[in-house]
Parts: sequence; C-alpha cells; structure tokens
Amino acid sequence: MKYEAALFDLDGTLVDSVYDLYIAMNLTLSELAFPIVSQRLVESWVGNGIDTLVKRGLSGDMQISEQLDAQLTRKAIEIFYGHYAQQVGEYSVLYQHVETGLAALRNTPKALVTNKARRFTEKLLNKLALSEHFDVIVCGDDMAKKPSAEPLLFACKQLNVPVSQAIMIGDSKSDILAAQAANIDVIALTYGYNQGENLSDYNPQYLCDTFLDIIPVLTQR
Repeated sequence: MKYEAALFDLDGTLVDSVYDLYIAMNLTLSELAFPIVSQRLVESWVGNGIDTLVKRGLSGDMQISEQLDAQLTRKAIEIFYGHYAQQVGEYSVLYQHVETGLAALRNTPKALVTNKARRFTEKLLNKLALSEHFDVIVCGDDMAKKPSAEPLLFACKQLNVPVSQAIMIGDSKSDILAAQAANIDVIALTYGYNQGENLSDYNPQYLCDTFLDIIPVLTQR
C-alpha cells in the first residue's frame, strides 16, 4: 500500500469531546468570577492544548490577551485540570463510523498524536474503548505540541515506518502544519474543530468529509 502507517489526532477527529471541555471551562471561569462562555466559543478554541484553551477562556477570545496575569493564569490552569479530571469522557462520543473505520484498519500500524495531556488522553481512550487500536500514543505533555513536527516524527520512529510511508489524519490547521513540517502527507477532516479555518487553504493532500472517506486513501496501492 502507499501508506504503511496512520497517525491520528484525537479531539475533533476521533472523538467529539467539546462538551466535557465546555463544562470544565465554565466551572473554572465561574470559580474565578470570570464571565462564562458559550459552547461554540470553546469549540472554536480547541486544538492547541489545555493551557492555551484556558488562556483563551480567560481572554474571552481566540487571541490571548497580553494583559493576562501570570499567577492568575497558572491558578486557572490548575483549577481547570481539577474540573476536567472529573469531566473527561463523561459526555464525549465517537464521531460517526470511527469504530467501523478503525476496525477496517486493524492491520495498519497506528499512532495517536494528540496535544491533550497523557492523563486525560488515557482516561478518555479507556472510557471509549479506543486504546486497543493504537500501537503508539504520543501526548501533548510528552514533548512539543503540534504544529511542531516532533511528535509526528517520534510516532513514525516508534512505529518503525519512514515518514514517506506515513499519513496524518486530523481536523485542524495544527495537524496540517505539523504534517507539512514533518514532510508527512495529511488528510484533513472537515467535521471537527477547525477553529473557523478553511482547511483547504492549507493544502492538505486529501480533504475528507466523513471518517469512512479516509479508508480508500489509506488502502490505495
């Protein structure tokens, strides 16, 4: 086959987890007497790790305020981690056809490459019975986060697959830029958390509307 291994993003690609994040965000903001935010806003902020998500929540905007107090920010992140530890996986669901698609790719070496911290990633994977599908799991607190190429290159090394024979599957600009930095082909999924971006502007090799659309790409010869 053209691709010997597949690297998958988690949130917005395999799992719709935004409601858990939304609840944890507003519990955090309320505890700090900050205005709560909408689920739509939280969804638009997902994709760059929890620390960045919390800073956006405190700023009330995608653009992080330069006026944020460092001590307050550290406290908010700590509070968020506590709330999210209680919420993670409670309302998260697999996107349509993910289970079927991963089963169809059972003979393809697979890595999960996410910006989510490991303790939350593992809990979410276990709750949704996804762990068994992946040979390698690379999390946001293991090394540099996407859009860095580092976690993708590390995943390929762990899978013992050349980057030329791997492909990244994700739903955001960070996934595309990370893949391009690593010189790895990428499938951009249109249904996830794209932060309001038109993903076609970033020139992914493939643009897919459903999870099952990736199967012909991964099985082509």
